[in-house]
Amino acid sequence: MRSRRRFPLALTVASLAALGAFLTRPALAAESAVDPIVPLLLGLSIVLGAAKVAGWLSTRLGQPAVLGELIAGILIGNLWIFGYYGADWLRDDPTLSILAELGVIVLLFEVGLESTVDRMRRVGASAFLVALIGVITPFALGWAAGAWLLPESSSYVHAFLGAVLTATSVGITARVLRDLDATRSIEAQIILGAAVIDDVLGLVILAVVSGVIIAVDQGGRGISLVQIAGISAKALGFLAAAMLLGVLLSRRLFRIAARVRVRGILLTSALIFCFLLSYLAALADLAPVVGAFAAGLLLEPSHFDRFDEKREHSLESLLHPISTFLVPVFFVLTGIRVDLRTLGEPGILGLAAVLTAAAWIGKQACSLGILQRGVDRLTVGLGMVPRGEVGLIFVNIGATLTIAGERVITPATYAAVVIMVIATTLVTPPALQWSLRRKQSRTPVP
Repeated sequence: MRSRRRFPLALTVASLAALGAFLTRPALAAESAVDPIVPLLLGLSIVLGAAKVAGWLSTRLGQPAVLGELIAGILIGNLWIFGYYGADWLRDDPTLSILAELGVIVLLFEVGLESTVDRMRRVGASAFLVALIGVITPFALGWAAGAWLLPESSSYVHAFLGAVLTATSVGITARVLRDLDATRSIEAQIILGAAVIDDVLGLVILAVVSGVIIAVDQGGRGISLVQIAGISAKALGFLAAAMLLGVLLSRRLFRIAARVRVRGILLTSALIFCFLLSYLAALADLAPVVGAFAAGLLLEPSHFDRFDEKREHSLESLLHPISTFLVPVFFVLTGIRVDLRTLGEPGILGLAAVLTAAAWIGKQACSLGILQRGVDRLTVGLGMVPRGEVGLIFVNIGATLTIAGERVITPATYAAVVIMVIATTLVTPPALQWSLRRKQSRTPVP
């Protein structure tokens, strides 16, 4: 028991030490002879220490760890409030950015591993309709919000805002359902099934919108419906080809890999499969995360039966140390990139409020797709609300896109979207707990 109490204390002390070193970083940057690895080591110490302390505090308060990591990043990135302006080197560090992007790929790979192609085939009509409405409605509301509050921006910016709102963080909802021992309820089955389809549809929309923006930026002119249909076909075609070839080939490839009696071959084979599909997705002008998600979706536990490692560890447990290292870098760096000074610009807080309302209403509307009787529609709607890490992935991709040299997601819009993500992530766990307990209290005891 003492060791458990000492761990948060030791972690906090180490994080404070890293923060103290962070305050001396400007002096370090002034010396041109510093080895490039030195600031990276300090940056990782700060990011990982802040992520763990904030994540621990967040879980102690009954909130997901991702929320604490995001808030920690915002605090570090906005130390100017306390008269310190030295966070720019973290925000702009290219190596940290690469590690964060790699963390996103690993994260989507893990999300894909939570489901299988076969499970998607067995998802009922209700889950499909819930997902479809839960993508179309937020997309339309996000587009409308952008057109209303950002009239000076192009329609492509409005479309990307709509795409960001289509996301659903199945991880946050699944954690709440598991903690309440409600994963076998019909509401949970519909939520989790719909979230899987929602992820696929959202990633396709992201690929289409990103492809349109890239085409416009390269050509300097508008894009026709035929071209949009071509981009959509490319996105769906890649997913279909990945699924078909993956189902046919992945099992054989992993059987061959299992014959290589080398320590770590299971994890290495899975990562090669993930990175290769991510690379092929990039070649198809799709976001690499689309390929990572498809890779996770294709891999089933039966693929690994012949691996010696499988007897001691599952693939998820082998991936855990890697995601523990890389994924928090993405969330904290996302928070660091939020400049709270942009909230002083006219209309940004209003945009954040409208996007949050659109995000909430759009996912509540998806409960209209439930066909079964006796299902608690409010619980299903609440379970689809959190944007969490998936929404952050979408907005970070938007931050890299440009049209005529100008970013699609400006720092001010970026801050507004992150506020929406924080709001939906913060409110959903307690709201879902309340809704499930309300339903349980109404259910007669047999």
